[in-house]
Amino acid sequence: MNDGPRHAPLAPARSGVPEHGRVPKYYLVKAQLEELLDALGPGGRLPTEAALAERYGVARATLRQALRDLLVEGRLRRRGRGTVVAGAKIEQPLSLASYTEGVTRQGLRPGRTLIALDRQPADSALAERLAVAPGEPLWHLERVLHADEERVGLESTYLPVARVPALDREFDPTGSLYAHLRAHGIRLAGAQERIETVLATPREALLIGAPPALPMLLLHRHSHDGAGRPLEVVRTLYRGDRFSFTLDLAAPTSD
Repeated sequence: MNDGPRHAPLAPARSGVPEHGRVPKYYLVKAQLEELLDALGPGGRLPTEAALAERYGVARATLRQALRDLLVEGRLRRRGRGTVVAGAKIEQPLSLASYTEGVTRQGLRPGRTLIALDRQPADSALAERLAVAPGEPLWHLERVLHADEERVGLESTYLPVARVPALDREFDPTGSLYAHLRAHGIRLAGAQERIETVLATPREALLIGAPPALPMLLLHRHSHDGAGRPLEVVRTLYRGDRFSFTLDLAAPTSD
């Protein structure tokens, strides 16, 4: 795992200007706004839309399109009735480390709010993935993820009740599930993970506190223990404006 200093992402080639040189007006305004954001710094409050439109000599509709792009990219954040410059995105490593470990490594305070911890029968799809019989009881653990008290994601985990029968009595849902499993002699040995971009459902957006049109990063994880037995299936949504993911790559051992 590389825990060295984080670097700003590379800028687009030719600053995003197409070879024919014709650039939409909103994109020019966006570039000017980015200079303003750099000058204000994280937490700096933007002037009003009216003041910005006058400053750059554009219509309010053009300005709003530029602001929308910056909001989606995570450069801006709504705060109350105003807009402020956002800080750096949270970098979450793609590894078997828990969310707690990944966020703590960056000096942030992780947290979780329990939405549900209940038993439900395994449907055919989950039964196949967890190597249990259809109808066998599973734990469903759903939690909102926090970083420094900001809601940033929603995690939904399924695992067989037979593996951790007292989960509802012994587990602190504000803490790390992986730490709880290790304390009970269950260690993850590997996982398959798939990432895609999606829009949150109305319920998910409400729980995360995000606009429904905000792109989300969706991670599907299927984990197994040292004996190769499936242990969990996890579906986690992360705010696309607050998260990026890192992965250390090694050269292949042979051609």
